[in-house]
Amino acid sequence: MTQSRGRMDVLVLVLAALMIFVGIFLALGMAPTADRLSGGDVQRIFYFHVGIAWIAGLAMFVTFVASILYLARGEQRKYDIIAASSVEIGVTFGVMVLLSGMLWARPVWNTWWTWDPRLTTTAITEFLYIAYLMLRGAVDDPQRRARFSAVYGIIGFVSVPITYFSSKWFQTIHPDLGQSPGFGLTASMRPPMFVGLIAFTLVYLVLMIIRTRLDRSADEVARLKHDIINR
Repeated sequence: MTQSRGRMDVLVLVLAALMIFVGIFLALGMAPTADRLSGGDVQRIFYFHVGIAWIAGLAMFVTFVASILYLARGEQRKYDIIAASSVEIGVTFGVMVLLSGMLWARPVWNTWWTWDPRLTTTAITEFLYIAYLMLRGAVDDPQRRARFSAVYGIIGFVSVPITYFSSKWFQTIHPDLGQSPGFGLTASMRPPMFVGLIAFTLVYLVLMIIRTRLDRSADEVARLKHDIINR
């Protein structure tokens, strides 16, 4: 079982590395410059920006689902581990979303930052999940920490769809690529974007495998330490 799991981990890691390489090659070497996305070659950041944003949202959704399962299925530790690990990854990718967006915005909008609804709600969502991690660090009791985090993970997820739909609900200068079929992209632009989405999804899976395994190992060490002390 352990060998089988190890092979699967290696397979996911290799696929992730391969897809990232292909995605970079397509985005920088093959993809055309988009007419609908201003900025010339700078807009090639788009192919990475979309994938990064997708993972940030996916990570928060996984936390949302895991938090519900934690409360609904007898507060099992594994769901708390999944929820917390996913938030850590999501926050990291959230920072990358903001940074890549700023790099794109500077030559296009002539400013690093503007209080556009999409940018503002993205920043708010990021701070909400940073607060989630701060909450976990502030509560010592493991069960209370997991319970509070689960409730927070469910309520806090409301900010994610608000961020996504902000460009539809409010007047915004942020591109809304979901307004037309195929995200409004030409046929030659879709492959690098979707390859990027797959690549970042595989990266997320690899990071989740590593992060959850670290927590499980820490739990096992703590259990063994407790058994030794109480002999």
